[in-house]
Amino acid sequence: MMDLKNLGERKIIELLTKRFDVMPNSKLQFTDDVSTIELDGGKLAILNVDMLVQSTDILPGMSYRQAARKAVVMTVSDFASKGVQPLGILTSLGLPSTMRKKDIEEIAYGLNTGAREYGSYVIGGDTNESKELIIDCMCFGITNEKHLMKRSGAKPGDILAVTGLFGDTTSAMKILLDDEKAPPELMNNLLEKVYLPQARLKEGLALAEVGAVTSSIDSSDGLAHSLRELSISSGVGFEIDVLPGSPSTLEFSSISGLEESQLIFYGGEEYEIVFTVPPKKWKKVEGAITSIGGELIKIGKVTSSRNIIFKDKGKRRILGSSGWEHFQ
Repeated sequence: MMDLKNLGERKIIELLTKRFDVMPNSKLQFTDDVSTIELDGGKLAILNVDMLVQSTDILPGMSYRQAARKAVVMTVSDFASKGVQPLGILTSLGLPSTMRKKDIEEIAYGLNTGAREYGSYVIGGDTNESKELIIDCMCFGITNEKHLMKRSGAKPGDILAVTGLFGDTTSAMKILLDDEKAPPELMNNLLEKVYLPQARLKEGLALAEVGAVTSSIDSSDGLAHSLRELSISSGVGFEIDVLPGSPSTLEFSSISGLEESQLIFYGGEEYEIVFTVPPKKWKKVEGAITSIGGELIKIGKVTSSRNIIFKDKGKRRILGSSGWEHFQ
């Protein structure tokens, strides 16, 4: 009998959802970043839940306050990729009995800081005893159906773009988990990216308002994995000719000898938005993001092939979908 480690998260989700009755008039697939409930007047209730578990999600050196804030960011990032403002957040806490009063206060501060940072509030939740710390956050919001950005909808010829640079969190994890070395200033810059991640909510809201995005996903499981998910949902492929690596990642790659493209494509916990848009609407989209102080990076285009191709120094490489996946 196959165990969960051999199945992997995607297969487990498939096993579960195939046994669920589909809600009538559902606007999204089970595999999208959020779920919807149809309301009157063309409105949709948007819901999402994301779980932070101590043994898999709290990195060495991360405080309880930072971990609780990260739990909020994880959930808000999914809302960002759909272009929806979270109105309220519920949280369920699994708490080891060995935790102290001060620890609980730090978790509360972290949850509140994360919620207020993105214009939302913690409005309630539940607590229970557990063997390790678990912080489970659920976001709720409402949007017009016409503004909702889905994973499906990319068309051949669309521009493929991202809201920021990649590689820093992977580099930081190499330092924290694999004992790679870096100069103090570089190390501090990299570690800040994993201890204080940022969801691209204002960018997501601006993209949704323009109404030009054909597909969208958050990159929390890694860029290559996110591209594969968009490919599956939209039935398309991608050709990438720009490597969206940060200067810090390039420096770390040079010091460590680790391949820059591996750090950029196969990481995780980078809460950027990966999206597609028709070329004729690019300037409008770019203008909307520039007006809020953000930036966009064109990294390639959508193709009719199901493959994800990276043009690497004149050679065409097919990217695998490896990235963060629970149970594997």
